[in-house]
Amino acid sequence: MISVDVISKSYGDVPVLQDIQFNVEKGQTVAILGPSGIGKSTLLRLIAGIDPKFEGTVSRPKNMAIVFQEPTLLLWRSVFENIQLIHPELSTEAVREALSEVGLADKADLFPGQLSLGQQRRLSLARGFAGNPDLLIMDEPFVSLDEKTADEMLTLTERLISKTQPATIFVTHDTTEAARLATQILTLDGQPATLKIKETLK
Repeated sequence: MISVDVISKSYGDVPVLQDIQFNVEKGQTVAILGPSGIGKSTLLRLIAGIDPKFEGTVSRPKNMAIVFQEPTLLLWRSVFENIQLIHPELSTEAVREALSEVGLADKADLFPGQLSLGQQRRLSLARGFAGNPDLLIMDEPFVSLDEKTADEMLTLTERLISKTQPATIFVTHDTTEAARLATQILTLDGQPATLKIKETLK
């Protein structure tokens, strides 16, 4: 179980987050909604351990994957190596299977710059799921994609989550994405931001 208890988070003298508590079990998917600039991505960084400067505690597993808004790929490494270098424990067959899962089996020898944005996002997703994470964190992974590509990414993400069953926490501004993927929706509002709505969907 992932346990989040953020009592407060500030940048200097400016309070950003306050009194945010929730748990996520294996197989559950929690969507975090809220207006732009409210602190959604800040909360994800606290949960991931990227930013330890806050009052409170977060209990998380060691086997964790993060899919950022930007693909954050190694541009000088091949598609295959972008997974292999992050997951050196995987066999060549397992890496190729991870690429096949996202429809990139024939792109293994290309470089990220030779891929479309949608393909780069799929590679980032494959890299996240390749290690069978206990916790998956996603920060607006479908933003700036056209409607068709975003729908394909959502379908792919649904399938990978169903297969791998991690505890998943993702940020989105899209209520349709949240309703489609999440078992629970948390809405941030106010200044400093706190949880205003907890809605269980499934």
